[in-house]
Amino acid sequence: MCELLGMSANVPTDITFSLTGLMQRGGRTGPHRDGWGVALYEGRGIHLFKDSMPGADSEVARMIQGYPLKSCIVIAHIRHANVGSVNLANTHPFIREMGGRYWCFAHNGQLKDFAPEPGLFRPVGETDSEAAFCHLLNQVRCEFPESVEIEALLPTLVSVCDGYRQFGVFNTLLSNGEWLFTFCSSKLAHITRRAPFGPAHLKDAEVTVDFKAETTPDDVVTIIATEPLTENETWTLYEPGEWKVWRDGEIIMQGRV
Repeated sequence: MCELLGMSANVPTDITFSLTGLMQRGGRTGPHRDGWGVALYEGRGIHLFKDSMPGADSEVARMIQGYPLKSCIVIAHIRHANVGSVNLANTHPFIREMGGRYWCFAHNGQLKDFAPEPGLFRPVGETDSEAAFCHLLNQVRCEFPESVEIEALLPTLVSVCDGYRQFGVFNTLLSNGEWLFTFCSSKLAHITRRAPFGPAHLKDAEVTVDFKAETTPDDVVTIIATEPLTENETWTLYEPGEWKVWRDGEIIMQGRV
């Protein structure tokens, strides 16, 4: 299985600390050696960095960790390949334009015998993950030809993601730059950091950050991950079938199917 990392914050925030912990699991403290990627929104634009090398050994990953970019919404992924060869085309996150916005998606799990009908959006690589992303966008575009708010879109997102569970494991992060949608099939966790801030220590590296020195009292930052990244903080575990929509670091909608 792969691992996911997401962030929703009310101010542009540096993801380097969490990304450093995730990259260690890409071949050093974990088996996810088959590529990694991170997407960071900046307004309506998006930075995308991907590499088919293990995250723990990637020069691109080291460059990103040494040149921190700040964002309010981040989606990252480390891959343990089970469908598709190890190459850049099969590396998450995947991005498409729809309704004048960049949609970004990453998936943890495996969908067995998943072969959706082709539509406007088609996968470039071989993964079941990208096939699911394209199918989801085709479903959304069919139902909502024009751009809509997340409140109207949400029932479709939840229904489609729940349907994918009949094919296997489907944990996912999805965003269009305005919100971050998270869906748990088997395993996700989150932590929301707000004042009073304190220190956090990574599980997978000897790195500690005192967030009090890095934040203001008004900052709200939520981190979502497949497995908790720190060892001295209390993370909240999702239940199977649980979904949440995040904006500015806060839950704006949630439920369970």
